[in-house]
Amino acid sequence: MELDPPVPKYNNGDQLSFAYPSVRDRWPAIITQIIDDVHRTISDLHSEHNDRLSEGKTIVRELASLKYEMQHNRVLTPLEDDGFEDIRLYNDELQQRTAADLDGPKGEVPKWHNVEWLFSECYMYRRVYTFFSKTTHWKDYDYFQRQKISTFRSSRPAVLELCAKYKEIITNIKQNDQVVKDVQDPQRIAAAEKLLFVEMAEICLWGNATDLSLLTNMTYEDIQKLQGSNARKESEKNILANDLSDAFAILNKAKQVEQRRRVDIVLDNAGFELFVDLVLAGYLLATGLATEVVLHPKSLPWFVSDVLPNDFSALLNAMQDPKAFYEVNIDGKDPVPLSDQEAAHIQFLFEHWSELHTDGKIVLRPNRFWTQAGSFWRMPKLAPELFQDLKESELVVFKGDLNYRKVVGDAAWDPTTPIETAAGPLGKSSGLRLLALRTCKGDTVVGLPKGKDEELRQEQGGQPEARKWAWKGKWAVVELSDGKAS
Repeated sequence: MELDPPVPKYNNGDQLSFAYPSVRDRWPAIITQIIDDVHRTISDLHSEHNDRLSEGKTIVRELASLKYEMQHNRVLTPLEDDGFEDIRLYNDELQQRTAADLDGPKGEVPKWHNVEWLFSECYMYRRVYTFFSKTTHWKDYDYFQRQKISTFRSSRPAVLELCAKYKEIITNIKQNDQVVKDVQDPQRIAAAEKLLFVEMAEICLWGNATDLSLLTNMTYEDIQKLQGSNARKESEKNILANDLSDAFAILNKAKQVEQRRRVDIVLDNAGFELFVDLVLAGYLLATGLATEVVLHPKSLPWFVSDVLPNDFSALLNAMQDPKAFYEVNIDGKDPVPLSDQEAAHIQFLFEHWSELHTDGKIVLRPNRFWTQAGSFWRMPKLAPELFQDLKESELVVFKGDLNYRKVVGDAAWDPTTPIETAAGPLGKSSGLRLLALRTCKGDTVVGLPKGKDEELRQEQGGQPEARKWAWKGKWAVVELSDGKAS
């Protein structure tokens, strides 16, 4: 805790924070979903699996007990040791919070409704995992897997659109060694590469392929037209801070002088969002903006949809046989068959990404630090090897709301605070260059122009003292902190 920002943190007892409805409504609903998932798995088991059935029923009871504790504002209890080192860190912090007066009167064990938001949310997911990890037959069970697969399957139209356009880009690069085939001027080629980079990064930001209008035709004239298009203006107007041009400039400069150019992506959600992360990774590698892309998944089921290493394999498996994956009867509805061309486009991406992975150009590197309770301000002290490794990267992309909250310590910063300051030991002069891609789904925010927060509070309607505009994912920030700058 002493390593976190010296700024007040958001608390579950604050009625003006998104933490307040989260602990009272959202989290109990998530636990109910996990219970339903385990029940569904149990119902599919046969009698010869008595041991697994028995363990599953115990898990359901433990989940129900946790939900009751949360809804009735009981104290947070120490986590049961499941053999992993982070249990000690969680329990030590819980003890420190009891000894201090951070979450209530000094000496009182924190309760669900008056504890720091970030700590309690991480604690909840880690505690749920112990129910499974201490068993024999459920220790590797991903209780969010069904939801991840379902979400990716429902993204079929966007996947098909992106696959066709990605194939066009990669094929053109392989044939012409550049993203546009009708231009020889290096400045124009760089301009085209920049626009494509920005477009793909914004797809990753929103997790949405509908704005990829740029990639319809790969001529320089078509790319230029996008600069003034309504589609781009519509997508960009809700990005309150946008440093993508600076990020591209850094990567493009490195391309001219560095032989080895690594980009890291600290992943957020599985399914379609992982798919578009791989689209960006493949593009960076194909254009030479990177020679290696390191993906950082979580090591345990986390915040419902976060990427695990198995999610990468599951995605590639689905794309290897797209007809088998997409032509599935769901809720009694017959699916529309994929055309041979659509299936071929998906398989093209499967083959391309599999080749990049086999060649060591796309690497998965999980680390238990990502699922610890505190902010990323703790990284240099608690995960020094990870911190030093990330410094080797040209650019570390932190995806999503939770990673952003952890970068800035989930603290109540003045919203005009530069991200270089809010990132603390990961910020100015850290030796680490980070780019945060975040759609806002929580209270904390930094890097805004002066007066913008006040303007949005007035526009949101009702309770301007609360930052409700930042709760629903309508607004976004793309913020660069160059800790390598001299």
